[in-house]
Amino acid sequence: MFAYLSKKIAIPGGVKLRCITWNTDQGWIACGGEGALLKVLRLDGTTQKEAAKAAAGGNTLSQNQSLEGHNGAVVCATWNNQFTKLTTSDEAGLIIVWTLYNGQWCEEMINNRNKGVVRDMKWTASGDKICIAYDDGAVIVGSVDGNRLWGKELSMQLSLLQWSPDGRFILFCNTAGECHTYDSSGNAVAKVPMYCNEGYVGECTCRRHCNGWFAGSKRCSSCLLQHNTRL
Repeated sequence: MFAYLSKKIAIPGGVKLRCITWNTDQGWIACGGEGALLKVLRLDGTTQKEAAKAAAGGNTLSQNQSLEGHNGAVVCATWNNQFTKLTTSDEAGLIIVWTLYNGQWCEEMINNRNKGVVRDMKWTASGDKICIAYDDGAVIVGSVDGNRLWGKELSMQLSLLQWSPDGRFILFCNTAGECHTYDSSGNAVAKVPMYCNEGYVGECTCRRHCNGWFAGSKRCSSCLLQHNTRL
C-alpha cells in the first residue's frame, strides 16, 4: 500500500480535533473538535470526475465553512451520501442534521435525548435510516425524514456500531471488547466470536477502535481493529 500527502489543512488556533468523516462520493470532509468546532471542507479532485483535473493542476480547497449550533466539543460525525446530509453530535448529547442548500450547509433538524453521550452514529448505505448508539446502552433508529422508528436499551456500554451493506443487520461493539449483531428491527441475533483473540495473552479488555463491513459477491464480512493492533 502506498500513501502520499495530497493537501495539508491547518485548523485555526490549533484546536484539538475529536472526529473526522469523509464523503468520498462528493468530496466533502467534516471535522469536529474542542470548543464546538465544526468545519466542512471540500477538496477538488476527491471524486472520480475531478480526479483527472486535479492530477493536472493540483488539489484546491473549493469550500471551507464553519458551522455553528453546538455548545460543546463535537465528538461524532457521519455522512449520508445518498441524501447529501451531515449528522453531528457533541459531548452534551446534542445531535444536529445539516443539509446543503444553495451551496451552503444549513441546520435542518436537532435532537437531544438529554441523557448519555453519543458514541457512534451510522446511516444505512441507502441513506434512509440512521442508528445512534449512546454510551449507556441506548439505541435509537430513525428515518431520513426525522421520524423515530424504534428505540432499545441494551445492557452494555456501547462504543461502535455499523450497518451491514444491505441494511438488514447492525453490528454493535461495547467497551468490554464484545461484538453483537442485531437485526434492523432491534432483535438480538448473535454474539460475534472473536477468533483473533484465540491464544492471546494480553489485556482482557480489547477495545475496538473501528469496524466496517465488506460486501462480497456472496456474503458480507466484518472487519474490526482493536487497540492492541489485532485485526
